[in-house]
Amino acid sequence: MDFPAVKRSLEAAAVEILPTPMLDSLPSKFYNAFILHGLSVDLIESGRLLCSMAIPPRLLNTGKFLHGGATISLIDIVGSAVFYTVGARTTGSPLEISTSFLDSAFVHEEIEIEAKVLRIGKAIGVANIDLRKKKNGKLFAQARYTKYLGVTSNI
Repeated sequence: MDFPAVKRSLEAAAVEILPTPMLDSLPSKFYNAFILHGLSVDLIESGRLLCSMAIPPRLLNTGKFLHGGATISLIDIVGSAVFYTVGARTTGSPLEISTSFLDSAFVHEEIEIEAKVLRIGKAIGVANIDLRKKKNGKLFAQARYTKYLGVTSNI
């Protein structure tokens, strides 16, 4: 095993594109805005949320398609929001996100993100999130999202 090559690979991916003080000064809500900028909410129903967006270049991986981490972030953020449609006051955190990546989505491709509440309890919510290509309806990622809905504390 070439451990130094693994180290070099990770460190090369973390190349500084902005000075560290500038990155460290970004507001705490920067990440969600970075992921969600360009997202439209197309439909809100009780237990269902439908959003769409064109894949921006900033969310691509080195293979030039939607980064898996960005996909999971979209699942987490939209998945959390769907619980509001049934009256949950979600301040908790994800317990599990089980995702199947079925295809790739490329830059400027229009996608839909559909979240549906499967179950809502006093403390736990479960949703299904589908990500589809708008052009042909092809599913490219699917997730089961389980979230703790209770109040979190800073321990």
